[in-house]
Amino acid sequence: MEKFDVIVVGAGPSGNAAAYTLAKAGLSVLQLERGEAAGSKNVQGAILYSDALEKVIPNFRDDAPLERHIIEQRMWVLDDESFIGTHFRSDDFNKPPYNRYTIIRAKFDKWFSKKVQEAGALIISETTVKELLRDKSGKVVGVETDRADGKVYADVVIMADGVNSTLARKAGFRPELDPKHVALAVKEIHFMPRETVEQRFNIKDDEGVVIEMLGKITQGMMGTGFLYTNSDSISIGVGCMLSDFMEQKLTPYDLLEQMKRHPSIQPLIQGGEMKEYTAHLIPEGGYHAIPRVYGDGWMIVGDSGMFVNAVHREGSNLAMTTGRMAAETIIELHRAGKPMSEANLALYKERLDDSFVMKDLKKYKDMPDIFHSNNQFFTTYPELLSRSAYTMLKVDGVDKLTKEKEIFASFKERRSLFGLLGDAFKLWRAFR
Repeated sequence: MEKFDVIVVGAGPSGNAAAYTLAKAGLSVLQLERGEAAGSKNVQGAILYSDALEKVIPNFRDDAPLERHIIEQRMWVLDDESFIGTHFRSDDFNKPPYNRYTIIRAKFDKWFSKKVQEAGALIISETTVKELLRDKSGKVVGVETDRADGKVYADVVIMADGVNSTLARKAGFRPELDPKHVALAVKEIHFMPRETVEQRFNIKDDEGVVIEMLGKITQGMMGTGFLYTNSDSISIGVGCMLSDFMEQKLTPYDLLEQMKRHPSIQPLIQGGEMKEYTAHLIPEGGYHAIPRVYGDGWMIVGDSGMFVNAVHREGSNLAMTTGRMAAETIIELHRAGKPMSEANLALYKERLDDSFVMKDLKKYKDMPDIFHSNNQFFTTYPELLSRSAYTMLKVDGVDKLTKEKEIFASFKERRSLFGLLGDAFKLWRAFR
């Protein structure tokens, strides 16, 4: 009977962070991945948050395949013809060690997986884990794979198998996915000369720009768009709640095509050669959608545990942090000679509750329901904000006081004073 200290199912950011941390500590680790190679099934925007990775691999910058470090953040609210937004650009973000990077997941995951192997973990790809193995008491003691003689045993199993988390659902540790708790996102990568990227975004060397967008690009559905600069390409994508796609019967591909034709977006990707198109489910149910993340012989990390902060578009940092914390919990118990029981693995949840992961998710716990039931934030308000800016900036002989009254009247006409106050109160409650 083959047995390991830990089995990690999945080779995304959370699984790799867990497997690397465990292997570096000297534990015997088996990592199983259903794709042709570790990371081949992974999809992301993709922003890398250095703080989370530094806590796993402090010297990652020495050889990690990083595209650009981000020095400017743009936030756009779009109607059909224009956008109103904010830019934050700081030279503080242009001083090493850099805080955020854009990455190409195919390159980055290959690098991360190599680091996991170098740390001493055994990685087996093209292997599907069919179910968890349990003893007579119900404790998880291993997994059964689709390979011949595919039963493998371990003291504890970490489920890092993504938002669908077939293992956790089969075992009854997590409910079926609720369409209103997951977004379906699509992304394209458009390649163009490095000089073109830098000219269009006023950057040089390895500097980068991120644009986050919301408004009418999502056709009244709850969702957002994004555009990120890579070394010699641009990543562009959009995602909305799966329940909204099902209701409107609109395809993500059509939504992205319409977004790319927006007059503020089209010039930024013009002339690029689209070489990659991917789609992916993203857990965006927030705090209320997080399942139980530990039990007798098992733990859940990353997207499998619904660990995504949709408000701030953060996912990979939560994934790596939860993977690392799960590993650190196991290491502490292993060194103390304690069993991987439910009572002992509760330490993982304590670590999470004391971290930014749960604190941030709890802070925005009501945000998904507010946005899901109030589509005016994606339709009416973007239009009103854009028309207000146009009215005030247009020089046409009309005095500014009259323009201000006209703007206020348009808000009351479209939303009513009671509606405006109600929406403001909802947002205040959700963000406080």
